[in-house]
Amino acid sequence: MLEWWDIVLRLGVATLTSGAIGLNRDLHGKPIGLRTLGMVGLATSLVVLIASPASLEAGQLSDATSRVVQGILTGIGFLGAGVIVHGDQHKVKGLTSAACVWFTACIGVVCGLGHWRLVGIALVIALLLLMFGGPLERTLHGLFGGKPPDDTQPN
Repeated sequence: MLEWWDIVLRLGVATLTSGAIGLNRDLHGKPIGLRTLGMVGLATSLVVLIASPASLEAGQLSDATSRVVQGILTGIGFLGAGVIVHGDQHKVKGLTSAACVWFTACIGVVCGLGHWRLVGIALVIALLLLMFGGPLERTLHGLFGGKPPDDTQPN
């Protein structure tokens, strides 16, 4: 059985890291934010913990936990699809936010498994991508030509 501090750590880190991604989305005026993605990370971490706490202590992924993870990652697509909006002239908006929903579910799973280095590295890379990816795309479009994205706001 996991210790109380380990449960709090796993659930807390899942909520905080997922919430950080949500804060980025909220600051960019997207329809998803800190609370929503924080809840996604918390819920997925919780489900992984409940699936097989004994195997988590041993550092293994049991068959039951593997099936739970597969179900989470399949089902979370429906939440992500809810933030994709088809606008006028066949424009699709919200793909980055949908990807963030899926990413925070993955972060929750990894927190539930207690792989802290993976959580830290993935969070840093994701935040760097979210902060600098849009400006980099626009710069590269300017350098190499091509049609820049139609949106005026960074994703």
